[in-house]
Amino acid sequence: MNADPNIDYIGKPVRRSEDFALVQGRARYSDDEAAANQACAYVLRSRHAHGHLRAIDASDARLMPGVLAIYTGDDLARYKPMRSPFPIVDADSNPMRGNGTQFFATTRVRYVGDPIALIVAETEMQARDAAEAIVLDIEELPAVTDARACDGPGVVAIYDDTPGNLSVEAHFGHTKEVEAAFARAAHVARLNIVNNRVVVSAMEPRAVLAQYDPASERFTLHMQTQGVYGMRNNLAAALGVKPEKVHVVTGSVGGSFGMKGVVFPEYIGIAHAARALGRPIKWTEARSDSFVSDHQGRDHDIDAELALSQDGEFLALRMKGYGNLGAYMSPFGVMIAALNIHRNAQSVYRTPLIEMTMRCMFTNTPPIGAYRGAGRPEGNYIMERMIDKAARDMKIDANELRRRNHIQPAQLPFRTGVGTEYDSGEYTALLDAALKAADWDGFDARKADSERRGRLRGRGVGQYLEITAPPMKELGALQFAENGDVVIVTGTLDFGQGHATTFGQVLADKLGVPFERIRLVQGDSDRVTVGGGTGGSKSLMASGAAIVEAGDKVIEKGKQAAAHFLETAVADIEFGRGRFRVAGTDRAIGIMELAQRLREAPRLPDDLPKTLDVSHVHDAAPSAYPNGCHVAEVEIDRDTGVVEVVRYVMANDFGVVVNPMIVEGQAHGGVVQGIGQALMERTYFDGAGQFLTGTYTDYAMPRADNAPFFEIHSRPTRATTNVLGAKGCGEAGCAGALPSVMNAVVDALAPFGVDHVNMPATPEVVWRIVRGQ
Repeated sequence: MNADPNIDYIGKPVRRSEDFALVQGRARYSDDEAAANQACAYVLRSRHAHGHLRAIDASDARLMPGVLAIYTGDDLARYKPMRSPFPIVDADSNPMRGNGTQFFATTRVRYVGDPIALIVAETEMQARDAAEAIVLDIEELPAVTDARACDGPGVVAIYDDTPGNLSVEAHFGHTKEVEAAFARAAHVARLNIVNNRVVVSAMEPRAVLAQYDPASERFTLHMQTQGVYGMRNNLAAALGVKPEKVHVVTGSVGGSFGMKGVVFPEYIGIAHAARALGRPIKWTEARSDSFVSDHQGRDHDIDAELALSQDGEFLALRMKGYGNLGAYMSPFGVMIAALNIHRNAQSVYRTPLIEMTMRCMFTNTPPIGAYRGAGRPEGNYIMERMIDKAARDMKIDANELRRRNHIQPAQLPFRTGVGTEYDSGEYTALLDAALKAADWDGFDARKADSERRGRLRGRGVGQYLEITAPPMKELGALQFAENGDVVIVTGTLDFGQGHATTFGQVLADKLGVPFERIRLVQGDSDRVTVGGGTGGSKSLMASGAAIVEAGDKVIEKGKQAAAHFLETAVADIEFGRGRFRVAGTDRAIGIMELAQRLREAPRLPDDLPKTLDVSHVHDAAPSAYPNGCHVAEVEIDRDTGVVEVVRYVMANDFGVVVNPMIVEGQAHGGVVQGIGQALMERTYFDGAGQFLTGTYTDYAMPRADNAPFFEIHSRPTRATTNVLGAKGCGEAGCAGALPSVMNAVVDALAPFGVDHVNMPATPEVVWRIVRGQ
């Protein structure tokens, strides 16, 4: 059977093939895995934000029923914690401090949730009971949770060798040129912009089942990842073994948003216990623990300045601020603060000069890691808030100000002030399309209606452009199985993105194989021999390109095989719509039949392919630049301060869209996360560093009634940076939502003299503004 020759799969809203298992409960998550004779683990964590760990007395706990072992930081000290791979230095080329410090505490605890001991017992409850019996002698120290507050005399040092808690002061830009631009500016807009810390809150808590085979000296870990190849290599490095001694298996993953892509200390402790005890060890994190032990997101405090000419031309953007790293440096936290924010603040504008100075600080809080967008929403948010502020100051229409500074199609390819090169896009046309779809001109009537009902109404625009992560080398293996399936093996990993469907559409279009017979393998490091993982909105550019290029190799092999069976020369074979045909004749053979004949042929010439299977590695391609424009309208209840997003329109340029239904779903999710951060989500710590928002009773998450129905329009321009012409879409919703919603909130509150509100615009914050408090 071949694919329907009348169907082009790319561009069609094909129903997600992976959803059947998910909705029927047949998907297997990490906690679903179990092994014979497995033991269970629990992690004892610090209840103090900062203190000297004087002693750990586990003598009574070791004697409790079912307890098999208790491991502390001293027991695990031989392992290597994961380091940040980004070699960031300061202006004097001094390297960042504190890289590679996160593991089980030994002499000091640095945040509430810092792991201290790993308890292994026959059951989880026995491990939990034993944890309660461990006596900790901790001399409590003062704690600091705010990055800006770290920067000053008298603040306690979190690390003895890191004075002032400064890991690195990262700088980008040409200071003298920027100073000159500000000196000749007709106007300078200024804002303090806080990007509030948020809890990642993935649907599935972290979990791992670790086994060790002493005969082969090999670890097998069933666990969540964002790519098994990278996780295998990083685990092996931490454990001090060769990569082939680690086997990582990932099934279904209930969300990640960047957090599950790194090696956490618990994984190493669990692997150590499996080897030491000779038994499988299972650990599943409780939700209450995940609030303090998972990496958290955002948390930047930036003073921004935009210099403009008399006509509103952007001359320079200058940003100085603080990036909160948390108590330990995660692999990505410093990269977000020091590299990604300023690169994405360029957005769709010609701004010739951008300078950023970011002081990356350690605090007594959970480490900051990658969170949906990882610097891209932050950078776009800064630029869009500055545009609205400048427009109000200069009494210029904000959208007109955007148009005056847009990069125009005739200027592409465009080399930006941050060193990127945009290849495609129609930014003014996209803005105009979004405004038209949002009925911008009809706003006054809607505002008047809101006022009649005693409510405030505001509107906001959030135009954005993201720099996707550069795709790494990516595997594209295609296998024609005996049962008639066609198997794709690639190194990205699906945790909600719909890879099986999207990649299947790419392959069905390329080779004409039956879409319903395509299977996807991503979660087994023994089969994924190369892979960049999923992150940075690059999966389709990486795996998609690998699949297309692997398809070309299948066609070449197929032409040789078809020429043999059709008794003609290879040069006479044409391929299209899943069939190899002798040119100018009706003699042909379908690709699936050809694969079967190769499998079943008793004897084939030595120079003939024995199978259509191929394994191909796609080389890295440049980043792509998804962009768009979101328009939000909000209503505010004067009496309660509650902000409601009542209208939301977006127009996006994601390049070639393989599956518009999946793309819309990705946009929905990103926008809702943006609404959550803008209006309700924030972590709070008290003066002692205690985490006060550690449950869903205290930490507000967006729900269905916090989001309106979305109107989505696609206005694509084809990317030239990859073979599919795609630009990535997974994180763009956040980048458009933060500025559009917050610009709308500020617009609604403008009658009260407000020109800026920092996120989150909670009911209390808004209520106080309305009442002048």
